[in-house]
Amino acid sequence: MPASAPRRKRSGLVPDPAAGVPDPSGFSVSPALFGKFQQLIHQETGIWLGDTKSALLCGRLSRRLRVLQIPSLDEYYELVTLADQHDERVLMIDAITTNETRFFRDPRHFEFLESRVIPRWRTEAQQGSRTKTVRVWSAGCSSGEEPYSLAMLLARHLPVEQGWSVAIFATDISTRILAQARIGIYNIAKSSDIPEPLLKDYMLKGVDQQDGQMKVRPEIQAVVDFQKLNLAHGPYPPQAHFDIIFCRNVLIYFDLESKQKVVEHLTRCLVRNGLLFVGQAENLSSMNSHLKSLVPAVYARAGEHLGY
Repeated sequence: MPASAPRRKRSGLVPDPAAGVPDPSGFSVSPALFGKFQQLIHQETGIWLGDTKSALLCGRLSRRLRVLQIPSLDEYYELVTLADQHDERVLMIDAITTNETRFFRDPRHFEFLESRVIPRWRTEAQQGSRTKTVRVWSAGCSSGEEPYSLAMLLARHLPVEQGWSVAIFATDISTRILAQARIGIYNIAKSSDIPEPLLKDYMLKGVDQQDGQMKVRPEIQAVVDFQKLNLAHGPYPPQAHFDIIFCRNVLIYFDLESKQKVVEHLTRCLVRNGLLFVGQAENLSSMNSHLKSLVPAVYARAGEHLGY
């Protein structure tokens, strides 16, 4: 696991206060240049950096400037917009995106799955009205805690031994964070977020050189397919493909137009009676007439007989 980031030192560059907003990183960005970065990042990702995020831009990109030995954000912008600099644009996106998550984040969603959704799936399978195949999408999966949480919960209640097959598609725009997620190794301090029975059955505690770490068991890792996907551009999975989609605390980074497009795509990817889980601060009721709120931050297609 990567160590925590060291405290940044000032670069020795003294920004001209008239040139823009200074940042402790030692770099600055003028309002005009910040506007160019806003448009570039929005074009590449659909993410809209608010006008108050200039210091965040300086801080997040400062490491790239130092690695490349580029003295200013003006020169970095000229570089990253060159046609042959696709790889650097990927690294820029990695630096800009926020990756904050934890195991079983917002327990209410997992309780809803456990108490209402999974029992219905089991009943429908017994009645022959559904198969025992479950497809899940964790969109904006960050370092993997969310899809692994889903995999553990579903493995407990829908075991392979009873004929269930669970597949979890986990996507993020950051290549760096996806590489970390695929490894499935976490600081042992995160174990406190995992319910004890699931921790015992599905996580391995590190010893010797791995002391202080824990690793997701191989059978849980095998359920999750991590792939890079840009929600602003796709390509999206097939229509009517997923039983549930988790896209939590992701839409808050999009402007209204991009957010509406993403929600439309996600809705189309749901099977009949499929459910979309979003962040608690993300209200979609006024945004998409095809969605019906079931409980806070859980939506289904409007007009369908749900029974949850």
